[in-house]
Amino acid sequence: MKGLILFSSHDTIKIPRGIGGFAAPETKNPLVAGKDYRKMGIFDLIMTAIALSMDAFAVSIGKGLSVKTLRLRHSLIAGAYFGGFQALMPLLGYLLASTFAGYIQRFDHWIAFALLALIGANMIREALSGGDEESNASFGVKTMLLLALATSIDALATGVTFAMTQTNIWFAIAITGTTTFLFSAAGIKIGNVFGNKYRSKAELLGGVILILMGTKILIEHLLG
Repeated sequence: MKGLILFSSHDTIKIPRGIGGFAAPETKNPLVAGKDYRKMGIFDLIMTAIALSMDAFAVSIGKGLSVKTLRLRHSLIAGAYFGGFQALMPLLGYLLASTFAGYIQRFDHWIAFALLALIGANMIREALSGGDEESNASFGVKTMLLLALATSIDALATGVTFAMTQTNIWFAIAITGTTTFLFSAAGIKIGNVFGNKYRSKAELLGGVILILMGTKILIEHLLG
């Protein structure tokens, strides 16, 4: 039969893709081909998602502080913008890392560690700086887009980490987006009731978590 070639038992069977109804061969992530990587488990993903949501949580507290009459739509708007961008940016980072897989394959675990450590250190620095940012009471499209983009840049780099650890990106961004939505919606209410009391603490906690997650990835690779 043309297109179907059988070899000895020591060889493989080659079946052209898409011919005769046979399924296409399964492909592997080029970042982790031939490597025995441990995927990020659900606990790792949840902790990472919580850490990434802390920037949006802190900004939401500030937004809640600026609202005189709090409505449910304020929490929903904040959750939708911040959660949506926290889901989108890791996906873009994941696709970017996959495109340049051949250039970073040898150093991917160090890159993952460095990205998470730098992001975490920056969050800790901002938390300890003690500066109070002026909050804008507007929930308009322009204002929320800028805030959502600013608080999700870190998630872009985290998407690169997801690619390097062969993590299911759809599951990862679903957890990240949902977690950020919930924290942002809650942040609006907390800010409106309690003010800036928990703002810096949220950023500090997020920074520590990201540094620990980066260290965990590096240690698992070096010891594995």
